[in-house]
Amino acid sequence: MKWILIFAVAAVVLFVGCSAKQEQTSYTPISQQEAKKMMDENSEVIILDVREPDEYATGHIKNAILLPVGEIDQDTASEIIPDKESVVLVYCRSGNRSKTAASTLADLGYSNIYEFGGITTWKYEIE
Repeated sequence: MKWILIFAVAAVVLFVGCSAKQEQTSYTPISQQEAKKMMDENSEVIILDVREPDEYATGHIKNAILLPVGEIDQDTASEIIPDKESVVLVYCRSGNRSKTAASTLADLGYSNIYEFGGITTWKYEIE
């Protein structure tokens, strides 16, 4: 009987732990066409370039703010994105770092994060 009780408690703890992980915040992957439309329709959208400064200097999306993925934490994010409900569009060079950055921002409590890949496939104007 004692082992059954221990097993039951362990099962409940495991189930609750798994359920909590499923409720974690996340970001929304979107196409570059959707990102461009959001940029054109909402002047308050935040465009976040998560590449390194030298990459940003070679060309970036108009109005993009540089925040390298390795520097994203609660302090740096809140400086650039003070409102955790702001619409934030995240990109990098090829789409790998932007996924990491979007996930990090979601984990920090940002609720409107959209990841749209990399600038190498961006068909629109850059500066």
